[in-house]
Parts: sequence; C-alpha cells; structure tokens
Amino acid sequence: MPGYQILDADRGSGLLPWSWAAERLVSARNYWVVSVWPDGRAHSMPVWGTWDDSALWFTSGVHSRKIKNLRADPRCVITTEEAGDPVILEGTARVVTDAASIRRVLDLLNEKYHTDIEVGFLDPAVNSTIAVRPAKVISMRHGDFTGSPTRWTFGS
Repeated sequence: MPGYQILDADRGSGLLPWSWAAERLVSARNYWVVSVWPDGRAHSMPVWGTWDDSALWFTSGVHSRKIKNLRADPRCVITTEEAGDPVILEGTARVVTDAASIRRVLDLLNEKYHTDIEVGFLDPAVNSTIAVRPAKVISMRHGDFTGSPTRWTFGS
C-alpha cells in the first residue's frame, strides 16, 4: 500500500496466516457485496452468507439489483462487516442452480443463522444462489495497521 508506510513482510508483526482471514470469513454475520450497475456505478448491499473454505456463498432474489448486476458483470468485491479487522475478497460471482449445491448452501446457512429455511425457498426461478471464489483477498489487523496488511492471490 504505497504511501501508507506499510512495513515489509519481515518487519512488524509480519504477514497474517490464511487461517486468520478464513476464521473471519466463517464467523462474520453479515457481508457487504459490491457489484457494478450497467452504467459503471458501484452498488453495495449487505447479505447473510457463508464461507466453505473455497467460496463465499449468499442468496438473493433473482430480480434484486445485485443479482441483475452480477449477471451482467460477475466481478465483485465482498467484505466482512467488521471494518476494524477486515477481510476483503475480490472475485467472480457464479449463479449456481444444481440441487446438491443449493442443498449444501441451505444447510450451511440454516446451521449458521439458526434458521429452518426450506429448500423451496431457494428455487432458482425465485432466489439466486451465488458462489464467489476469491481471486484476491486482502486483510489487516486494526491494532497493527502498518505491520499486518496481507494479500493472498488465488488461481482461477
């Protein structure tokens, strides 16, 4: 982060382990999804979601602005709600329609949020199930802003 006087990876507290970021992705209650309107304006909305070690999953109505945006341009940014110790995920959204994936996401969401949502709620004609695999993740600790910023990159 040029200009922020960020320390080299071997100074300060050093780079964060991936487990630090993954723990925050798992434990976050809400996530902010940032997509792009067709005219290029940013659009940000909070969602419930779940991390499963390879993708961030969330659902939304098929006619919602975020789903319309992601269908037109699947590139997006998702952040955890905690700005003090953020995890910022850049990736590409994919609408998932296969029954096994939808069932898995529903089970994960019901367990996380202590809900009892029926599988019919995620009928792909009504509600979209979205998987976002990270291309890049950035994180840092608030208490060590200059010594902890860490970036992970993932293959496609």
